[in-house]
Amino acid sequence: MSSSQESYLNPNPNQPRHVGIIMDGNGRWAKLRGKRRIFGHEAGVLKARELVETAVKIELEALTLYAFSSENWSRPKKEVSGLMRLFEKTIEKYTSLLINNNVRFKAVGDPSKLPRILKRKLEQMESITSQNTGLILTLAIAYGGQQEIVSGIKRLIEDHESQIIDANEITVESFKKYLLFQDLPDLDLMIRTSGETRISNFMLWQSAYSEIHFTETLWPNFEEQEFLEILQTYSQSERRFGNVEEDIELKKA
Repeated sequence: MSSSQESYLNPNPNQPRHVGIIMDGNGRWAKLRGKRRIFGHEAGVLKARELVETAVKIELEALTLYAFSSENWSRPKKEVSGLMRLFEKTIEKYTSLLINNNVRFKAVGDPSKLPRILKRKLEQMESITSQNTGLILTLAIAYGGQQEIVSGIKRLIEDHESQIIDANEITVESFKKYLLFQDLPDLDLMIRTSGETRISNFMLWQSAYSEIHFTETLWPNFEEQEFLEILQTYSQSERRFGNVEEDIELKKA
């Protein structure tokens, strides 16, 4: 074990509460090996399991994995159907892992577009792990940040028309309850693998003040060591939330 691993495996008071990962690069990883894209997605699932175990070990509060976006439905039908079957098998295989590690699972996105069997399995895993009190693992599947905000606005309008909420009561904080991540802290750190430098419609509202880290590493090659180093860098950063450094020092005084 390296010195950086040793220093970080004990819970760090400055570590992020909520980390989101755009797990990108499975297809390219497979192509480099002369394999079909689904082979890369299967390797990506194994990597996700490793990162969940690390998150449990360091007592991270919340981890959100971007598994399938609203835009991914436009991919070739064969790849999409293969991914849906892979999601189903993964849930069956790892439910006991989440239970044994006190992980609470939730899925966010548009469930109406998911296969009925997969939707039921996701609901079952949420129910089975609902009383767990450790890491909150969120799977963003059939999810899009713009779509989440639009849906939230629609629900807000309905409540306003029903006189549940007054226009003067609408604030940044009050609007959060209309969003899919309402019971989680805002995103502290976003990581995207594979070298792409965009956030691809992921948690647009929640990432307003997130630290963002882009790595060239393809997702199946993303190791615990690199994850811990990113967290270590985050823990040493000064988050200002729009303030200047002098204001932060005054507040600390």
